[in-house]
Amino acid sequence: MRTTQIHQPKNLETFKQNLLLWSQQFSDVVWLDSNNHTDQYSNYDAVLAVDAFTAIKTDYYDAFERLKEYQSLTKDWIFGYLTYDLKNTTERLNSENFDGLEFPDLYFFQPKKMFLIKDNQIEIKYLNMVDDEIEDDLKVIENKIEYNPEGWSLSEVEASRNVSKNIKIKLRIHKDDYFKKVTKMLAHIHRGDIYEANFCQEFYAENTEVNPLETFKKLNEISEPPFATFLKFEENYLMSASPERYIKKSGTSIISQPIKGTAKRSINKLEDLKLAEDLAKDEKERSENIMIVDLVRNDLSQTATKGSVKVKELCKVYSFLQVHQMISTIESQVTPETHSVDILKSTFPMGSMTGAPKISAMKIIEALEETKRGLYSGSVGYFMPNGDFDFNVIIRSILYNKTKKYVSYSVGSAITSKSIPLKEYEECLVKAKAMREVLEKPLD
Repeated sequence: MRTTQIHQPKNLETFKQNLLLWSQQFSDVVWLDSNNHTDQYSNYDAVLAVDAFTAIKTDYYDAFERLKEYQSLTKDWIFGYLTYDLKNTTERLNSENFDGLEFPDLYFFQPKKMFLIKDNQIEIKYLNMVDDEIEDDLKVIENKIEYNPEGWSLSEVEASRNVSKNIKIKLRIHKDDYFKKVTKMLAHIHRGDIYEANFCQEFYAENTEVNPLETFKKLNEISEPPFATFLKFEENYLMSASPERYIKKSGTSIISQPIKGTAKRSINKLEDLKLAEDLAKDEKERSENIMIVDLVRNDLSQTATKGSVKVKELCKVYSFLQVHQMISTIESQVTPETHSVDILKSTFPMGSMTGAPKISAMKIIEALEETKRGLYSGSVGYFMPNGDFDFNVIIRSILYNKTKKYVSYSVGSAITSKSIPLKEYEECLVKAKAMREVLEKPLD
C-alpha cells in the first residue's frame, strides 16, 4: 500500500525548514516536532503528514465510534485531532459557550505523503498511487527549487512572511471577573463537589490576519517544546508549543504523562535552580499533580489488565525555555485485543485539563468558563497501521480560523482548596507570555 524510501539529507535543519515550507501547498497538514527532546518513549524526532487520500470529519455525536470504524477499515497511518468537546459523547454533557473558531469536533485523514525523521535520517512513506512523485518532491525540498510540476513556489510562501502585525489582543474574562469565577470554583471545592478543576480563559483577536507558518516558527523558537505541532485543515490552523504528552500506545503498553505544576524561569542560574527546587517541594503543586495522577490511574484501569497500572515517575520537574513543569508518568498494560480507540475514549478528555472527579469538574468548568474550548485542551496525534498511537495535549497554542479572521489562545490553571486567585491569575499570564509575544510583536 505504501512505498518506503530512506533519504539522507544534506543538512537536516535546512531539510526540515524546506519540508515545512513545501507542505503549505496542501489542504491537510500535520507537522509534529520534538525539538530534539528525546526519552525512552520517543518514536521520531519529527513527523510530517500531508495530502488527504481519505478523511473523517464529524461533530461529537458518536465521534469515537465513527473514528473506530475509520481506523479499523483504513489500517494505515492516520493523523488528526480530538477536540475537548468530545466529552459530550463520552458523558451526558454539552458545550453551550461561545465558539469563535468553529472547528469540527473531530478530524482525521489518511495522508498520501509522509516523512518520518529520526537520527538524521528521513523515512519517506508514499501511497503507491503517488510514489512516482518521491524523487521530484525531494528535489524541490532538498534544493529549494522554485517551482514544482504544479507551478507552486517555495518563495511565494516566504514572500508573505510579514502578514502578522498590529494585533489587538482582547480578554474574554477580565481580571475582576476571573477572581469572582475562581472564588465560585473554590466554593464548589469547599462544599465537596470537586477536589480540583482546570479553569481556563481565552485571549482573542477579531478581524485579524496572521501568517500561520511564520507564527508557528516564532512560537516554536521561543519555547522549543517536545510536542510542537503545526496543523492545517482547509482554512483552520493550529500552532502549538505543547510540552505535554496525553497518551501513547506501543504494543500492549500504555503511558500517560500529565503535567500539573508550573513555575517561571529565570535568566539567573542560581535563582532558576531555586525556582525548580521550590516547585518540586511545593505542597500545593504536588497535591495538584497527585490528584490528577490518581484520576489517570483510574482512567487507564478501565482498559488495563489486572494489577498493571503503575506510576513510573511521580512529580518530576522538567525545565523548558519558558517554564519549569511538574510531570508524572503512569503506565498500564492492555490485552492485544483491546481496540486503540477504546483506550482513547475511556481516558478522554485528559485529566490534566479537567479535574477530579472528572464529570463534576467538567460540569463546573462549563458553567464558569466563557468560551467553548474546542481544540484547546484537546489532542493532536496519529495512529500507526498496527493500532499503536501517540497523542499530545493542546496547550500553549494559537488557533486561527482564516475565513473568519479569528485568532485565539487560551490558558488555564488547576484550582484546588489551597488556590489563591491572584496567584492563579499570574500563573495564567506566565503561560500566556509566549503566545502574546508572538502575536503582538511583528515577525522579523
